[in-house]
Amino acid sequence: MGKIPVKIKSVVYGLSPFQQKVMPGLWKDFTGKVTHKVTDNWLNTILLVGPVVGVYTYVQSYQEREKMHHRF
Repeated sequence: MGKIPVKIKSVVYGLSPFQQKVMPGLWKDFTGKVTHKVTDNWLNTILLVGPVVGVYTYVQSYQEREKMHHRF
């Protein structure tokens, strides 16, 4: 079988290391976007944040009790 040269057209995208506005829309009005997401999904937010805060508080109090255990 013979080899037939085929011309391939390709587009190569690159990002300049000096580019300053990589994702400008991500940080624009960030607090407003987060507030909107939380108010729309407040039940899911509570169900997610509640256990995380509860576990964190429990671990902090447990560590404090372990530090103070030798004093009693």
